[in-house]
Amino acid sequence: MNLLERLTFFIKDNSLFEADDKILLTVSGGRDSMLLTFLLAKAGYQIAIAHCNFKLRGAESDLDECLVRDFAEAHGIPFYVRHFDTEQIASERGISIQMAARELRYSWFEELREALSFDKIAVAQHLNDHIETVLLNLSRGTGLQGLQGIQAKRDRLIRPLLFLKAEEVLHYVQEYQIPYRDDQSNFSTKYARNKVRIDIIPQFKKMQPDFERIFEQNIAHFKESYALLQQFVTPLRNDLFIKEHEAWIIEKEKLRKYVADLPLLYELFSPFCFSKSVLADLQSCFDKESGRLFQSEGYDLLLDREFLIIREKEYKQEDETVITSETKSVSWRNYCFRCDYSHDVSIVRDKQIAKIDAHLLIFPLTLRAWKTGDYFYPLGMTGRKKLSDLFNNYKVNVFDKGNVPILINGNGDIIWVANYQLDNRYKISGNTNKVFILSCK
Repeated sequence: MNLLERLTFFIKDNSLFEADDKILLTVSGGRDSMLLTFLLAKAGYQIAIAHCNFKLRGAESDLDECLVRDFAEAHGIPFYVRHFDTEQIASERGISIQMAARELRYSWFEELREALSFDKIAVAQHLNDHIETVLLNLSRGTGLQGLQGIQAKRDRLIRPLLFLKAEEVLHYVQEYQIPYRDDQSNFSTKYARNKVRIDIIPQFKKMQPDFERIFEQNIAHFKESYALLQQFVTPLRNDLFIKEHEAWIIEKEKLRKYVADLPLLYELFSPFCFSKSVLADLQSCFDKESGRLFQSEGYDLLLDREFLIIREKEYKQEDETVITSETKSVSWRNYCFRCDYSHDVSIVRDKQIAKIDAHLLIFPLTLRAWKTGDYFYPLGMTGRKKLSDLFNNYKVNVFDKGNVPILINGNGDIIWVANYQLDNRYKISGNTNKVFILSCK
C-alpha cells in the first residue's frame, strides 16, 4: 500500500471519522502536522487549519505562523490563528509554561471546533510519540493505564498518523517536498521527552533494529490486559463513585472493604491520577483524619466524616464583587443577591435574608470567599468566633466553605456569613430607623 492507502486504512480501522466529516487540523508547522495536512488535503477531506502562536521563541514563532499561513493559502485551506502570552498566563495560574501551552491550545481548539461546527480535531502525533509517552509513563510509575500510550481516538480528538514512524515522516515530507520548520527546542535533552527520543530509544534500536514495530505490538498487549482488568473495575467504580454536580461522592462504608487492597484502590482512582503513595497515605488515615485533603495533578480528594469527595482543581484568581449604596442586584459565583432599603425593623428568621442597620454600613461593601484567619461576632454572642470554627460547627467541608459568600463592610468587618449567620454588631436594634436588606438565592 502507498502512504495515502495506509492512512485511509488506519482511519477506517480505528473509526476515526466519516468521509463527510469536517476536520480541524492542529498545525504547528513541524514536519508531522504539515505531512498530515498535505495528506488529508490530497485525499479530499473537508479540513481547516488551526495554528497557535505561543510567543515563546520570538521571531521563530512568527516564522512558524507565516509558513503555515502560506501553505494554507497555497492549497485553499481555511486558516485560523490565535496568539497567546503564554509566559504571563503560566505565571498567573502558577503552572509550568508547557502545561499552560497545552491547556491554552486544547481549550481554543475545542472553542473553535464548536463555533465552526467541526466534527473532529486532528493532532499529528506519530508512532514514536506513542512509544515515547509509554516510556515516560513507565518512568513515572503510572501503571498499566499509562502503558497504553496515546489513544488514536478520544472523544472528538483523533490522531491519524499513529501508524507512522518518525523516520517515515521525515522520508515522506522530503519525497513530497512539503515545507516545514523544526522547533530547535526539540533537540535539547533538558526536556524529558527529548532525552527519551535522542538518547534512550537509539540504544534500544541498537539491540533491536525493528524496535518501534515490536514496541507497538507490546502496547497492543498492554491495552488488551488493561481492557480485561476494566471489565472488573469499571462496574465497581460506577457503583462506588457517584457524580453529583461538579464532584464525585464515595461513601466510606461502601469503600471500606476495598481500602486495604492498594492495587485495586489504585485502579479505582486511576481516572483521577492519584499516585500509589498518595493512596497509601489515604489508607493509613482512612478512619483517623477527617478533613484531610489529598491531591493529584488535576484533582483534590477530601476525606470527610462519612464520604470521600473528589473535585477537579480550579485555576482561577480570587474573585470579589462590590456592592455600592445604589446597587439593586448583584451576582457572586453561583449566588444572586438582591439589595433593598426599608424602615421595617421586624425580625426575620430566614438565613437567606440579612436585615442590617444601614447607618453602620461603610460603602462600598464587598462579597468574597472565606480567608484563613477570618473572624466575626455571631448574632446573640458577645465574643468573637473564627469562621473556620463556624464551618466546623455546621459540618461544612473544605470544598464547600470556599464557596460561601462573605459580606465585608468598608472598614473590613465581616457583616454576614451568607446563609449562615449575621454579625452581632450589625443587627437592627431599638435605635435603628433604616434597614439595609440583602437576600441571597
